[in-house]
Amino acid sequence: MDAAMDTGADKRRSSLFVGSTEKAFQVLHAFDGPQRFMTLADIARASGLDRSAAQRLVHTLETLGYIKRVPDTRNYALTSKVLQFSYSYLRANELIDRALPYLLDISRRLGETTNLQELDGPDIVFVARFPGQHMAHIDIVVGSRLPTFFTASGTAMLSRMSEAEQREILARTDLAPLTPFTETDPEALLERVRRAGERGYAVTVNEAVMGDISVGAAITDEHGRPVAAINISVPTSRWTPQRAEAELAQEVQVAATSISKPKVRLPS
Repeated sequence: MDAAMDTGADKRRSSLFVGSTEKAFQVLHAFDGPQRFMTLADIARASGLDRSAAQRLVHTLETLGYIKRVPDTRNYALTSKVLQFSYSYLRANELIDRALPYLLDISRRLGETTNLQELDGPDIVFVARFPGQHMAHIDIVVGSRLPTFFTASGTAMLSRMSEAEQREILARTDLAPLTPFTETDPEALLERVRRAGERGYAVTVNEAVMGDISVGAAITDEHGRPVAAINISVPTSRWTPQRAEAELAQEVQVAATSISKPKVRLPS
């Protein structure tokens, strides 16, 4: 069991931990999968709760407006009210405010898709996105998640961490391939992180999404710690990996450096 799991278990043993709240979020997370609509039995199964507990929680969340019954069916769906949490987070995120002008500028000048991602456990989360003129991957939106080690942005962020931290995240990563080209060998993934640290950027091709070349660079805080990453995503139908690296690496590095906070100089 890794340190993060130990910490989670410790918090659950605390007298301050409210188990019913956790179960309510289990119900909401039941909709994380591909199914947009779910029956009560589906929700109970996906959330790991018994049917009685799931029924009470679904009723409560329906009453509060976060879940709705689909008319003329036995299915339930999330409502737009859950987006309030995302809106509040995005509005309060200072990093997004700093990054948006750079993402917009790149998208307008190059006509390609630019993204801002943050790290969340073994995944990266898209928190801002400007689609390019020829966007091909419409299934990736703000809030989408991808395994950190399979992405250019994630690799760039990992390269600013210690090897112990990299291995801890790797141990928590599901290494099931997303495409036929996904690199899943642990040592090869760590070597890619090492190369990204040397170059200051990372490149992936067809690893998280087929037909995609991604070039990413890490955004750091005043202590040099990675807090996010910016990437440019281009299609393999119009770009080669060599051209993408040659033309886009400097773009993401300059933008990431501009968004990053100046590093604090410790007194000698």
